[in-house]
Amino acid sequence: MGYLGEEIKKLGFGFMRLPMNGEEVDLEQTKKMVDRYMDLGFTYFDTAYVYMDGKSERAIRDAVVKRYPREKFQLATKMPIWPIKEYADYQPIFDESLARTEAGYFDFYLLHALGKESFQKSEETGGWKFVQEMKEKGLIKHAGFSFHDSAEVLDEILTKHPEAEFVQLQINYADWESENVQSRKCYEVARKHGKPVIIMEPVKGGSLAMMSEELEAKFKSANPQASVASWALRYAASLEGLVTVLSGMSNMEQLEDNTSFMKDFKPIDEAERKVINEVVEIFNKAPKIPCTACKYCVDDCPMKINIPRMFSTMNHYMTFGNKEADKKSYENIVKEAGRASQCLHCGSCESHCPQHIEIIKELEKIAETFED
Repeated sequence: MGYLGEEIKKLGFGFMRLPMNGEEVDLEQTKKMVDRYMDLGFTYFDTAYVYMDGKSERAIRDAVVKRYPREKFQLATKMPIWPIKEYADYQPIFDESLARTEAGYFDFYLLHALGKESFQKSEETGGWKFVQEMKEKGLIKHAGFSFHDSAEVLDEILTKHPEAEFVQLQINYADWESENVQSRKCYEVARKHGKPVIIMEPVKGGSLAMMSEELEAKFKSANPQASVASWALRYAASLEGLVTVLSGMSNMEQLEDNTSFMKDFKPIDEAERKVINEVVEIFNKAPKIPCTACKYCVDDCPMKINIPRMFSTMNHYMTFGNKEADKKSYENIVKEAGRASQCLHCGSCESHCPQHIEIIKELEKIAETFED
């Protein structure tokens, strides 16, 4: 007996980080990427109601739906839970996704980003009832959910809703044993319940594609021809029971690289797994600010500096060495909060810190790193 999605090639095209012309999707470039992807036999496209304020679903329409027979590809989109207040709120959002994509139906439909609180909200507002009704009408072929929480919460959801046909999880080698993301534990829960898995964030938002010279050298010494990103995608795709592994490809170069090793996919072997484990050991040894995100430091900060988020970004940089990506994260933090360089050295934060972190000194380092 096979399983849902077994026949789908294991590289899915995520429509979240598309090529752009200013604020608009570069549709011509997107079409070329879609054509190349389809020519190589790949067929799974992933979007969501909230991606790019609706531009992602419209790009799917123009680049895929209008240009290929509907039976030649699988389309997935997602229902956001956070704007839902009552059962009646589901239908207009679903209808808008159908209108934007003009797809007629969705092959895979997901309740988006379930966790403990959003799951409870979906229970109270009838989210599962709604998707089953759409499935009965033929507007959804397969229903499941994407997930961001602990393995314990995932087990609770799958126990209460055996009708869920699949689950989308964040899985990559950096998060495999993470107590925060719990990639391995969540994967094992999904498999325990017999649910096939769609993998998101296999390259951890790009962190496992662009790393420090030391980390890249580890991979290049083992296989000079393989891209750093290929190790992460192949690691994820080597798991059993997968529908596909999503990659948010934003240019033709990324698409050509990903398809080059995924079109005739070979799972990683033991020698390659050893290299990955060595890289993870380096991650784990990287210096980190011992912040627990209790947020006590934020309460009395006169400059409203989001210290925990800055520390998290700095820890990410010290682990992966991707300054460009982490500088963007820093700039997003300070859009609605004070900059690290605006610290007044009043010491209020340090007096509240249970971990006794020298916060003022750490903020100075952050300013030097990301405000140059």
